[in-house]
Amino acid sequence: MIIPTIDAGLEALVRAELPLDQQVGDVSFDPPSGTWSAALSRINVNFFLFGIGRSPQPPRPAVDRLGPDGRMQRRAPLPMLQLHYLVSAWAGTIRDEHQLIGDVLTLFMLNQVLPAEHLSPDMLSSVQLTVAHHDNNRAKDVWSTVGGTIKPSFELMVTTAIDAMPFLDLPPRAERVQSMVAPQPKTEPEGYFAGRSTRNPG
Repeated sequence: MIIPTIDAGLEALVRAELPLDQQVGDVSFDPPSGTWSAALSRINVNFFLFGIGRSPQPPRPAVDRLGPDGRMQRRAPLPMLQLHYLVSAWAGTIRDEHQLIGDVLTLFMLNQVLPAEHLSPDMLSSVQLTVAHHDNNRAKDVWSTVGGTIKPSFELMVTTAIDAMPFLDLPPRAERVQSMVAPQPKTEPEGYFAGRSTRNPG
Protein backbone atom coordinates (compact mmCIF):
# COMPACT_ATOMS: atom_id res chain seq x y z
CA MET A 1 0.00 0.00 0.00
CA ILE A 2 2.77 2.45 0.87
CA ILE A 3 4.56 2.34 -2.51
CA PRO A 4 1.43 3.00 -4.63
CA THR A 5 0.57 5.83 -2.23
CA ILE A 6 3.99 7.44 -2.77
CA ASP A 7 3.76 6.88 -6.54
CA ALA A 8 0.42 8.68 -6.59
CA GLY A 9 1.84 11.50 -4.46
CA LEU A 10 4.80 12.03 -6.79
CA GLU A 11 2.52 12.18 -9.81
CA ALA A 12 0.17 14.62 -8.08
CA LEU A 13 3.10 16.89 -7.16
CA VAL A 14 4.45 16.94 -10.73
CA ARG A 15 1.06 17.62 -12.26
CA ALA A 16 0.24 20.40 -9.80
CA GLU A 17 3.60 22.19 -9.56
CA LEU A 18 5.29 21.68 -12.94
CA PRO A 19 2.47 21.91 -14.05
CA LEU A 20 1.77 18.92 -16.30
CA ASP A 21 -1.88 18.65 -17.30
CA GLN A 22 -3.24 15.21 -18.16
CA GLN A 23 -4.24 16.55 -21.58
CA VAL A 24 -0.62 17.52 -22.27
CA GLY A 25 1.61 14.73 -20.96
CA ASP A 26 1.98 11.59 -18.88
CA VAL A 27 3.65 10.50 -15.65
CA SER A 28 4.77 6.88 -15.78
CA PHE A 29 6.52 4.32 -13.60
CA ASP A 30 7.47 1.76 -16.26
CA PRO A 31 11.04 0.59 -16.83
CA PRO A 32 12.32 3.03 -19.50
CA SER A 33 13.32 0.30 -21.98
CA GLY A 34 13.80 0.81 -25.71
CA THR A 35 10.49 -0.94 -26.45
CA TRP A 36 8.64 1.26 -23.98
CA SER A 37 10.15 4.52 -25.25
CA ALA A 38 9.41 3.63 -28.89
CA ALA A 39 5.71 3.57 -28.07
CA LEU A 40 5.61 7.07 -26.55
CA SER A 41 3.52 9.65 -28.37
CA ARG A 42 3.44 12.48 -25.75
CA ILE A 43 5.86 14.12 -23.36
CA ASN A 44 6.47 11.92 -20.34
CA VAL A 45 8.04 12.18 -16.89
CA ASN A 46 9.20 8.73 -15.83
CA PHE A 47 9.85 7.53 -12.26
CA PHE A 48 11.50 4.12 -12.43
CA LEU A 49 11.66 2.49 -8.99
CA PHE A 50 14.92 0.53 -9.08
CA GLY A 51 15.78 0.18 -5.39
CA ILE A 52 13.94 -0.48 -2.13
CA GLY A 53 15.51 -0.93 1.29
CA ARG A 54 15.69 0.04 4.92
CA SER A 55 16.81 3.60 5.51
CA PRO A 56 19.90 4.29 7.67
CA GLN A 57 17.78 6.78 9.60
CA PRO A 58 16.78 5.57 13.10
CA PRO A 59 13.22 4.29 13.56
CA ARG A 60 10.50 6.73 14.53
CA PRO A 61 9.93 6.40 18.32
CA ALA A 62 6.92 4.71 19.86
CA VAL A 63 3.80 6.89 20.11
CA ASP A 64 1.05 6.89 22.76
CA ARG A 65 -2.44 8.20 22.17
CA LEU A 66 -5.89 8.19 23.76
CA GLY A 67 -8.05 5.66 21.89
CA PRO A 68 -11.69 6.21 20.87
CA ASP A 69 -12.86 4.22 23.89
CA GLY A 70 -10.85 6.34 26.29
CA ARG A 71 -8.08 3.78 26.81
CA MET A 72 -4.42 4.58 26.21
CA GLN A 73 -2.89 3.01 23.12
CA ARG A 74 0.69 2.63 21.91
CA ARG A 75 2.26 2.13 18.48
CA ALA A 76 5.64 0.39 18.34
CA PRO A 77 8.68 2.18 16.80
CA LEU A 78 8.36 2.48 13.02
CA PRO A 79 11.28 1.38 10.81
CA MET A 80 12.26 3.79 8.04
CA LEU A 81 11.96 2.84 4.38
CA GLN A 82 13.95 4.27 1.48
CA LEU A 83 12.90 4.15 -2.19
CA HIS A 84 15.22 4.97 -5.10
CA TYR A 85 13.72 6.33 -8.33
CA LEU A 86 15.52 7.05 -11.61
CA VAL A 87 13.78 10.16 -12.94
CA SER A 88 13.93 10.97 -16.65
CA ALA A 89 12.04 13.19 -19.11
CA TRP A 90 10.86 12.30 -22.59
CA ALA A 91 9.82 14.76 -25.28
CA GLY A 92 9.93 15.29 -29.02
CA THR A 93 13.32 17.04 -29.20
CA ILE A 94 16.49 17.07 -27.11
CA ARG A 95 15.95 20.75 -26.32
CA ASP A 96 12.44 20.02 -25.01
CA GLU A 97 13.73 17.08 -22.96
CA HIS A 98 16.43 19.25 -21.36
CA GLN A 99 13.83 21.87 -20.51
CA LEU A 100 11.51 19.27 -19.02
CA ILE A 101 14.14 17.42 -16.96
CA GLY A 102 15.44 20.78 -15.73
CA ASP A 103 11.98 21.79 -14.55
CA VAL A 104 11.47 18.44 -12.80
CA LEU A 105 14.89 18.64 -11.11
CA THR A 106 14.16 22.16 -9.89
CA LEU A 107 10.81 20.99 -8.52
CA PHE A 108 12.44 18.33 -6.35
CA MET A 109 15.31 20.55 -5.30
CA LEU A 110 12.76 23.01 -3.91
CA ASN A 111 10.46 20.42 -2.33
CA GLN A 112 12.24 18.34 0.30
CA VAL A 113 8.98 17.00 1.73
CA LEU A 114 6.06 15.63 -0.27
CA PRO A 115 3.13 17.93 0.61
CA ALA A 116 0.44 16.21 2.66
CA GLU A 117 -2.31 17.30 0.25
CA HIS A 118 -0.79 14.98 -2.36
CA LEU A 119 -0.94 11.95 -0.06
CA SER A 120 -3.72 9.66 1.09
CA PRO A 121 -5.30 10.67 4.45
CA ASP A 122 -4.27 7.22 5.73
CA MET A 123 -0.60 8.19 5.32
CA LEU A 124 0.34 9.54 8.75
CA SER A 125 4.13 9.77 8.31
CA SER A 126 5.89 12.53 6.42
CA VAL A 127 7.65 11.69 3.13
CA GLN A 128 11.15 13.14 2.64
CA LEU A 129 12.48 13.89 -0.86
CA THR A 130 16.21 14.04 -1.63
CA VAL A 131 18.00 14.46 -4.95
CA ALA A 132 20.98 12.11 -4.65
CA HIS A 133 24.54 13.07 -5.53
CA HIS A 134 25.37 12.17 -9.10
CA ASP A 135 26.92 8.72 -9.59
CA ASN A 136 27.64 8.12 -13.26
CA ASN A 137 28.36 4.41 -12.81
CA ARG A 138 25.13 3.87 -10.88
CA ALA A 139 23.09 5.58 -13.61
CA LYS A 140 24.81 3.54 -16.33
CA ASP A 141 24.06 0.33 -14.42
CA VAL A 142 20.36 1.16 -14.19
CA TRP A 143 20.06 2.13 -17.86
CA SER A 144 21.92 -1.00 -19.00
CA THR A 145 19.69 -3.18 -16.83
CA VAL A 146 16.46 -1.92 -18.41
CA GLY A 147 17.98 -1.93 -21.89
CA GLY A 148 17.25 1.71 -22.62
CA THR A 149 19.27 4.52 -24.16
CA ILE A 150 21.09 6.66 -21.58
CA LYS A 151 19.36 10.01 -21.13
CA PRO A 152 19.77 12.96 -18.76
CA SER A 153 18.33 11.74 -15.47
CA PHE A 154 18.71 11.99 -11.72
CA GLU A 155 18.16 9.75 -8.71
CA LEU A 156 15.38 10.70 -6.30
CA MET A 157 15.50 9.16 -2.82
CA VAL A 158 12.19 8.97 -0.95
CA THR A 159 12.30 8.24 2.78
CA THR A 160 9.35 7.58 5.05
CA ALA A 161 8.26 5.47 8.00
CA ILE A 162 6.42 2.22 7.41
CA ASP A 163 2.92 3.08 8.65
CA ALA A 164 2.00 -0.56 9.17
CA MET A 165 2.25 -0.85 12.95
CA PRO A 166 -1.19 -0.75 14.61
CA PHE A 167 -2.04 1.06 17.83
CA LEU A 168 -2.63 -1.49 20.62
CA ASP A 169 -4.45 -0.96 23.92
CA LEU A 170 -2.19 -0.62 26.94
CA PRO A 171 -3.09 -2.45 30.18
CA PRO A 172 -4.69 -0.26 32.87
CA ARG A 173 -2.13 1.54 34.99
CA ALA A 174 -2.02 0.46 38.65
CA GLU A 175 -2.80 3.45 40.88
CA ARG A 176 -1.98 1.76 44.25
CA VAL A 177 -1.17 -1.59 45.69
CA GLN A 178 -3.44 -2.96 48.43
CA SER A 179 -2.76 -5.76 50.84
CA MET A 180 -4.67 -8.83 49.81
CA VAL A 181 -4.62 -10.39 53.32
CA ALA A 182 -5.69 -8.45 56.42
CA PRO A 183 -3.32 -8.88 59.42
CA GLN A 184 -4.57 -11.41 61.99
CA PRO A 185 -4.41 -10.77 65.82
CA LYS A 186 -1.63 -12.63 67.60
CA THR A 187 -2.96 -15.43 69.88
CA GLU A 188 -1.42 -17.97 72.23
CA PRO A 189 -1.07 -21.51 70.88
CA GLU A 190 -4.11 -23.67 71.56
CA GLY A 191 -3.69 -25.80 74.72
CA TYR A 192 -0.73 -23.80 75.99
CA PHE A 193 -1.92 -23.73 79.58
CA ALA A 194 -3.74 -27.03 79.39
CA GLY A 195 -0.64 -29.16 79.77
CA ARG A 196 1.13 -27.05 82.39
CA SER A 197 1.18 -27.93 86.09
CA THR A 198 -0.56 -25.48 88.44
CA ARG A 199 1.67 -26.43 91.42
CA ASN A 200 3.88 -23.79 92.82
CA PRO A 201 7.53 -24.52 92.20
CA GLY A 202 9.47 -25.85 95.23
